Amino acid sequence: MPAGGPLLISSLMSLEIRDERATDIEGVRAVVESAFGCADEAELVERLRDDTLKIASLVAVEDGRVVGHAMFSRVWIEGAEPSVVASLAPMAVAPDRQRRGIGSALIARGIESCRSTGWPAIIVVGHTEYYPRFGFSPAAVAHLDSPYGGGDHFMGLELRPGALTDIRGRVRYPSAFDQLK
Repeated sequence: MPAGGPLLISSLMSLEIRDERATDIEGVRAVVESAFGCADEAELVERLRDDTLKIASLVAVEDGRVVGHAMFSRVWIEGAEPSVVASLAPMAVAPDRQRRGIGSALIARGIESCRSTGWPAIIVVGHTEYYPRFGFSPAAVAHLDSPYGGGDHFMGLELRPGALTDIRGRVRYPSAFDQLK
């Protein structure tokens, strides 16, 4: 399956996971705003669409309606040997479509996209009960500093052995994140 081609989920009737298109932008904004209850993360998505930052902007479409979105963008780890890894943020599913596997499908597709395009690792700040099912672990990033907090909510997934565990430093997010409240 090509990294950018649509993925149809048979267990989720008429759900398609694919790269975001220009015609999806309004639907993505609506989903992200409704899932987060404010416009901040939707505005972040708009700022991250810059081709120098975006790795993958994926949508879940059901019966012609955008019902989910996941953004993967580049972040830097500044230390003795600076490196660039992927970040998953934000990820949203329409409230009326949550707990049906849509978020899982988006994340799985995003991980595969990052893996197939050579990204060494992905980091995320998120729910400790949710992201470990995809292989994310706080232990993988325990030695890194994040401006969005540490602890168990800050997690990493190595797509290449040693990509996170062998480095030390501070995560630097793109300036697009600076406007989050």
